Amino acid sequence: MIDTIKIGTLKWHHVLNPTDENLQYLQDNFHFHPLDIEDCKNVNQRSKIDIYDDYYFLILHFPCFDKKGRFLKSKEVKIFWGEDYIITIGRSHWVVSKMFQEALDQKKRNEEFEVGTSDALLYLILERVMEDSLLIIRRIGNELDFINKELFNKKAEKTIEQISVTRKNIILLNTIFKPQLRLFHKFETGSIEGFAENMEDYWGNILDYYQRMWDNTEDYEELIEGLSKTFDSLQANKINEIMKVLTMVSAILLPLTFITGLYGMNLGLPFQDSPNSFWLIIISMFTIAGTMIFYFKRRRWM
Repeated sequence: MIDTIKIGTLKWHHVLNPTDENLQYLQDNFHFHPLDIEDCKNVNQRSKIDIYDDYYFLILHFPCFDKKGRFLKSKEVKIFWGEDYIITIGRSHWVVSKMFQEALDQKKRNEEFEVGTSDALLYLILERVMEDSLLIIRRIGNELDFINKELFNKKAEKTIEQISVTRKNIILLNTIFKPQLRLFHKFETGSIEGFAENMEDYWGNILDYYQRMWDNTEDYEELIEGLSKTFDSLQANKINEIMKVLTMVSAILLPLTFITGLYGMNLGLPFQDSPNSFWLIIISMFTIAGTMIFYFKRRRWM
């Protein structure tokens, strides 16, 4: 089903679940390239912008959280951009659908939608999606702050899980943003001229948004690697301390075990006929253990 909002001479078509009939209608009436129509039938297409004489076709990706609000996933935004129309295709990012619904509600209330050109509408869509993406990135930053505070927590399993989830989300952000950085530079450099005049500052603002998201993603990637290495070092140091204590205990018990094993044999041994042999052996064992502990502390092994 193709929903349409008319804003003066501008039309915004929104096709939520495009059928073959819907796509054929678009091809017949707007004369889009067959390869673009084919891209609309498929999901998980690479990010790109196709430039034609009378329209542009954009496939962009932006992050959003899953239903549990834990893992990030990529959402496609497919847009046909002409001089007097914008067409958003498929199960777009929820922000796009929300904007279209807001525009419909405004239309029903006979309120004017403050957009005059397709360039301005495209700018508004991109700006809103990027604002939402920035909120997601800030949330990732808050999670990194939480991990930083929890590094010295004794609950290692929880910290490991949080590091793994955050690292996975940052990798996805990197996968989404990196291929599109060069694409958005085309807006500012003039490779994408658009249809309205005096849009250079607006496209520059979009690039600033995107550059900020990319810079934050790079910073978070380095930070999560640093936190992960720090956590691994802390855990390795903790294991070394445990092994050190166990080794000390084993070293102290080794001669004592030898003595007890020796006197457990049916052989003639010193002091075995003495009535005080038990206490003599006990005192000797405590003396040996005390001497070893003193030696270890003197060498600063304990």
